Amino acid sequence: MNTSSVAPLLSGFGWDEARAAEFTPLAEAGLTPARIARVDRGQCDVVLVDPESGELRTVRADSRPVGDPDPVNCPCTGDWAAVDLTADPMPAVAALLPRSTAIIRKSAGGRSDGQVLAANVDSVLIAVSLAAEPDLGRIERFLALAWESGAEPLVVLTKADLVDDAEHIRADVEEIAPGATVLVVSAETGEGMDVLRACLPGSTALIGQSGAGKSTLTNALIGAEVMTVQQTRDRDEKGRHTTTTRELILLPGGGVVIDTPGLRGVGLFGGEGLQQAFAEIEELAEGCRFHDCGHRSEPGCAVVAALEDGTLPQRRWESYLKLQRENQWIASRTDARIAAERLRQWKIITKTMRGPHNPTRR
Repeated sequence: MNTSSVAPLLSGFGWDEARAAEFTPLAEAGLTPARIARVDRGQCDVVLVDPESGELRTVRADSRPVGDPDPVNCPCTGDWAAVDLTADPMPAVAALLPRSTAIIRKSAGGRSDGQVLAANVDSVLIAVSLAAEPDLGRIERFLALAWESGAEPLVVLTKADLVDDAEHIRADVEEIAPGATVLVVSAETGEGMDVLRACLPGSTALIGQSGAGKSTLTNALIGAEVMTVQQTRDRDEKGRHTTTTRELILLPGGGVVIDTPGLRGVGLFGGEGLQQAFAEIEELAEGCRFHDCGHRSEPGCAVVAALEDGTLPQRRWESYLKLQRENQWIASRTDARIAAERLRQWKIITKTMRGPHNPTRR
């Protein structure tokens, strides 16, 4: 397929010249470019340009050909894919293009591998409900996750119509979100929605807790009731999982939004995002007298000085240390898992070399 012919129709989904260049050898192999809109049990829905009609359509495809033992490398909503439409008994994903960004959290249950929430997004919209007092520590965790993805974080304080002090809360959140834009919106009244639309780039992923208003926000951005909305519980302002799977939806005028299920746990899977989420602490540390300062009792410690004079809030510092410990733990577990996998592969290779049909076997 000539990729230049699909560019106008797929551009709203994020297709550009860079993607077209990456896809050239795959196009020469007769494959069709597509963006994964939804993944479900070895299959996925992909959006592509039909070679015969020349129109956009959604096709169900087999995603097992590009399955991988590492969940991080498996197909995910937002991935760009090369689809073989002639595969039997159904179209199949033959290859995935390299990801520009990926939101990866630690898998649940004490495992050390990661789970990709969305791929190839330009921004990560962190939805936080104003119906309950925002948990600053959780917002910091979401910000570290967003920064780690390579995309730009955007904190959106939803349900502004339910409170009278939304701007004061926004000021508090801005203090713990260096480098990120913080907006106050109400999907019910329309407050702040025009500003939010103007801030959204080509592809955006919505993340946040259940009950944060992600589905309502998605409906407001699209201008239609495409996502089911459930009421939060009055006693704790928590909601059910309205969205049960990650889904990519086209926005009016171009661009896409990926709505994700509510996140109860947000385990980090990497360390660079933490540095950006706590940029002021990293900057303070550069002013310490010793480059290997432990920020405890060393003379000339800029971090300790900031804690003593109140420049750096104690809560902020403790949150940073907690997430840092988590990163160190997952790094050690990941290294151990990689080492175990290498040992397993080596044993398989060794066993094969010692097989009865190997002429070098003694």
